[in-house]
Amino acid sequence: MSLIVMKFGGSSVGTPERMQRVAKRIMERQQEGNEIVVVVSAMGDTTDDLIDQSKGLNLNPPSREMDMLLTVGEQISIALLSMTIHQLGGKAMSFTGWQAGIQTDNVFGKAKITDIQPQRIFDSLQAGNVAIVAGFQGMSAEGEITTLGRGGSDTTAVALAAALKADVCEIYTDVDGVYSTDPRVVKNARKLNEISYDEMLELANLGAAVLHPRAVEYAKHYNVKLVVRSSFTQNEGTSVKEDAVMEQGVVVRGIAFDKNVARISIMGVEDVPGVLANVFGALAENGIDVDMIVQSGVLDGKADFSFTVSGDDKEKAISVIESIRSVVPYRETTSESGLVKVSIVGAGMVSNPGVAAKMFSEISKLGVSIKMVSTSEIKVSCVITAEPLNEVVRVLHTAYGLDTAEQAFVGGPSERR
Repeated sequence: MSLIVMKFGGSSVGTPERMQRVAKRIMERQQEGNEIVVVVSAMGDTTDDLIDQSKGLNLNPPSREMDMLLTVGEQISIALLSMTIHQLGGKAMSFTGWQAGIQTDNVFGKAKITDIQPQRIFDSLQAGNVAIVAGFQGMSAEGEITTLGRGGSDTTAVALAAALKADVCEIYTDVDGVYSTDPRVVKNARKLNEISYDEMLELANLGAAVLHPRAVEYAKHYNVKLVVRSSFTQNEGTSVKEDAVMEQGVVVRGIAFDKNVARISIMGVEDVPGVLANVFGALAENGIDVDMIVQSGVLDGKADFSFTVSGDDKEKAISVIESIRSVVPYRETTSESGLVKVSIVGAGMVSNPGVAAKMFSEISKLGVSIKMVSTSEIKVSCVITAEPLNEVVRVLHTAYGLDTAEQAFVGGPSERR
C-alpha cells in the first residue's frame, strides 16, 4: 500500500463535471490499494471573484480580513469534493488547513508553514476515508487564520507529503507535464520525463508556472518525489527528483520567461558603506522582492545602480525609496515598465563555456537590446522589452537544439494556487 498526496488546482475542479471527473480519479487510485490525501484549490475564478467583491467595499482592506475571506474558496471545494465522493459510493472527510494541523507564522497573505501535526489525517485514513485538505491556508500560533500566498496549494500538498512521509506527491493541473518552454509560444516544445529539483526550482523562480518555487524548495529539502500530471488525461507526466537523467549533448534544458518586470534606477548615490544595505533592507521590510541588481562605476564619489522588481511592486518600491531619501540621499530615480525577463536553464551549463555568449549573440541578431543580465551556475537571464519576447524565445529554443531534442523542459500555462 502506498500513501499518495494528490493536488488539484482550481481549473481541475472548476465545474460540477470536472469535480465528478476528479472524484472518480481519486477513487480509482484508492481502489488500487492506496491511501489517498487530496489537496484542493478554490474552484475556477472563486478567489478572483472574492477579491473583486472586497475591492467593491474597501480598496485597502485589512490583511487579516482578506485571509479570512479568501480561505472560504478552498473550503467550498473540499466540501463539494467530499460530497461528490460520497455520492459515488466512496468515503471521504474534508479538513480545513488548521483542522489538518497546518501551523504557520502570523504574516497574513504570505504566511509560511512552521509545523504540521497531521494526526487527524492519519486517523481519517485509518478509517478508510479519502482525506481532503484545503490548500493555501493554515493557522498561526495566535489562532489566526492565514493564507500561504501565491502557489500556496502546491506548498500545502508538498508539505503534507513530507509530514505524512508519502510515497509521492502528484500535482494535477491543466498541462500534462513540464515542457521545454510555453507550448503557446513554441508549438514543438517537448515534455520531459524527469527533471532535477535544482533545475525545476530555477525555472519556477524564473516564471515557469507549472510549479511554485516554495513547493519545489520543500520537495528538495524533504526529498519528496513530485509528479506533474494532467487532470484531463492519463498521461504519465514529469517526475521532479534529486537525480534526474540528463540528455547527452543537451546543455540548455529549457527556456522560461517573466512578463511582469519593472526596472528602477537610483542615480547619484554617495559611494559609502551601507548604502545598498539601507535601500534593499527598506524594500525587504516592505515585502518587496528584488531580482537583478547592477551598480555602475563610481564618478566623483557618486554611483548609480539599477534593480528589477515585479511590475506590480513598482509604485510601492518607488514610494519606499522616496521615504528613505533623508537616510540615502540621491540625485533622482527613474523607472521603466513593460519589460520582460527571458532565461535559459540547464545543469550542463556549468561545464560548457560560451553558453551565455551564444544567448547574447542570438538576441542581438534580432536587433534587440539587453538591458540587464543575471547569471548563476545553471541559468542566464536577460531583461529586454516586451514586444520581441515570443520571437526571442523561439530563436533561443532553436539555437540550443530544443526543437529536435527528444526531451527538454519548463512549464507551460498552469495554475498558481
